This record gives sequence, structure tokens and C-alpha cells, in this order.
Amino acid sequence: MRFHFSNKLLSLPFALLVLGTAALSLPQAFAQNANYDESKVPQYVLPDPLVANDGSKIETPEAWKNIRRPEILKQFQTEMFGKFPEADLSKLKFEDVMTYDKFLDGKATVKIVRVYFNYPEKAPKMDLMLVLPNSKKDQPVPAFLMPNFQGLHTTTDDVNIPAETFEAATRNKGKNPEDVRGVAKSRWAFEKIVDAGYACVTVYYEEIDPDFDDGFKNGVHPLFTNFNIEDGDYPAAISAWAWGLSRALDCLETRPEIDAKKVIVLGHSRLGKTALWCGANDERFAGVVSNDSGCGGAALSRREFGETVKSINKSFPHWFTKNFRAYGDRVNDLPMDEHELVALIAPRPVYVASASEDLWADPKGEFLSALNADPVYRLLGTDGIGGVTEQPDVDTPVGATIRYHKRTGKHDVTDFDWEQYIKFADSIFGVER
Repeated sequence: MRFHFSNKLLSLPFALLVLGTAALSLPQAFAQNANYDESKVPQYVLPDPLVANDGSKIETPEAWKNIRRPEILKQFQTEMFGKFPEADLSKLKFEDVMTYDKFLDGKATVKIVRVYFNYPEKAPKMDLMLVLPNSKKDQPVPAFLMPNFQGLHTTTDDVNIPAETFEAATRNKGKNPEDVRGVAKSRWAFEKIVDAGYACVTVYYEEIDPDFDDGFKNGVHPLFTNFNIEDGDYPAAISAWAWGLSRALDCLETRPEIDAKKVIVLGHSRLGKTALWCGANDERFAGVVSNDSGCGGAALSRREFGETVKSINKSFPHWFTKNFRAYGDRVNDLPMDEHELVALIAPRPVYVASASEDLWADPKGEFLSALNADPVYRLLGTDGIGGVTEQPDVDTPVGATIRYHKRTGKHDVTDFDWEQYIKFADSIFGVER
């Protein structure tokens, strides 16, 4: 059995990205010329996550675990993200760098822990910033693990958080790190998080691997010696970032301040794609949150709405495998689609979030991925998306083990999003307020 979806017009605010009059960059040019018309979404058939490659039906949790899940995981490894490297845990080393107990006017303690991936060599490495609620000092707490885009010091105005040097990255090139202190603070609801009794852990993602097409010569890629860089399924940047987040969890497992069995991996945009892929590969994570992850994340590739397989591979060839590029003009030949990426997280809870003005990320396609992962979640004994059948109105969270909302606004992480993610965590960990 395969699922077929006819096109239905969806009432969405029409909002193109605002483009300047200067020459357009490659991503901007694609955004300007993208399809934002539901009536132009092609007819498509989604692969059935409960039908094995040999055509047999998957009818038991055991068959999902032993047959179908490995098949789908391999499809994503081979055709999209690249293989997920194993880690040499004997090479990991963790070093305490800083403790600051007066963050948020004394509500929280910040600890910075340095992770060396290939000790005794000092590089590559990443710094984890743990924001811990002082109200829970004597007990391990659940945590959100969320990578950041520009450095630890961009998440807060507090000058006690050290500025990073950006040695391996291109973002903020030529700027004094202090010039960008706090520029992303609106995305980091630290006070809400610690008031709710949770920790928030963040890492600058380009410390794991740089976000530009460097031929995979920098960051953690040189550690992946068991792979041939010329192979079509070589681990690309998203796999490298996801691998780094798994190493962050290795570190958190050693920290008495964190309940490492209660860590939710969360990401926004390209890092939302990363969070989904990390959670699919590393089943230690208690839950996964995809915030506005779009094409290559939660949005269905076959819809060709907003950003597409063709445009994302032109703009960001280093994010995905060489094999994925071959599907730019033939997305229906993909053996999998993003509802199956969401399904790989089952039976663990997953939250897919969209924004009403973020048409580039295809909010409807993100919802449909959540909806069409439901049969797998139900097979595994959960309540799935809780009987929801239609995309909800804006600012109306829905779902159960699978949750979804479409927030008013643009491509961003807001207080509204964090309020829903805290409620999501409460539901997972049995917290009543």
C-alpha cells in the first residue's frame, strides 16, 4: 500500500522573502523564483513506511525494528545525509573551562565544558555551554541540547560569557566578536527554561564542522578515516554536525548536573535538519524538536514547494551526499521522503514546528511529514499525532506523541516556540505545573 495525496488549496499568508535590489545570491535567486502556489504542487505518491523493500507489510513492532527501520535509515544514509560515523569514545576528553553562578541575575549557573574529539590532539574541539537552574543545584536536571549559529556569546548580552574566536568558520568574518554579542538573544529563552527547571546546553555548530564547501577538509571530517571522500554516501556536513551533537550527549552523560536520559535535541533551520538526523541515529535522546527545518528536514521533498531538492543542493552542496544531487529533477525517484525521517524517531516523542510566513520551509509539507509518520508511531503503541487530520490554525499546537504547530511570524525561534517545547518536555518527563 502507498499513500496518495491530491492537492488541496491551503489558505496561507503569501509572503516571499524580502530581496534587495542588489545582485541576488544563489539562495535568494532560488527563493524569488520558487513555487509558493498550492495549486502548482505536483501530484505525488509517498513511500509507505510500513511496506518493506521486498513489498511485505510491516505489522509488528519487531518487524519495524528489525526490518523496516534499518532499511529506511540506510536509504537516508545512502541517498541524502551520508553514513553516520561511529565514534572512538576512547579519544574523547572533557575539560571544565569556566563556572559562572550569577547568570540571569543569579537564577542560573553557566558552565563551559570543552570537548576534545581526538585527544591528545587538541583540535578539533567544541565548547558546550551548560545553563543550569540554580533552584535545582542538588539534583540532575533534564536538558534541551540546541546548537547555535554564531557563538556562545551571541546568545546573551552577559559579558561574562567569553567571546569565541571563530578560527574555523566564515560567519562574522572580519568582525570583532564583541560586535555580535547578544545578536541572537531573542532565540534563547534561558530564563523561561531555567524557571521551568530545565537546563539548556548549546554549542557553536561550526566548531564541529565549518558550514562552507571546503571539500570536507576541516572540522571533524578528517577524523572520518573509514570513509572514502569520493563515495556518493560520504558523511556530509549535516551528518558531521549530528555526530557532534551525539558527542555532546556523551559529555552530558558524565555530568552530575544533567539527567542524560532526559535530553531533548532541538534545532532551527539547517540545525533542525541536523536535530532530526541526530535523533534518528542516536536513540539515547529522549525527544527531538525540529523548528522550521524545511527542505531536507521535516518538509516533504515531493511537494516541491518553497525550497526544493534541486535548489538546496545548488546552494548548499556540502550539506548532503553527492547521491542526493541526482534527485534534483526527479524527486519522485527518491526511495524515501521526510515523513520517514520523522518516523525513524519513533516511538520517542517528536515536535515539528513551522511559521506562517516561512513559506520557503513549506509549513504544509512539514505538517504532512508529521501526519504521515503517525502509522509508525501507532504501530509502536503510542497515540501518534493524536487523531489530528488537518493542519491546524496558526498558534494552535496540536498532537500527542507527535506534536505540531504553525506559529505566526517568520523563520525564527520565539518565546511562543519555547513555551510549547517546555510543555512538550513536561509531557515527556511527567512534570505537572
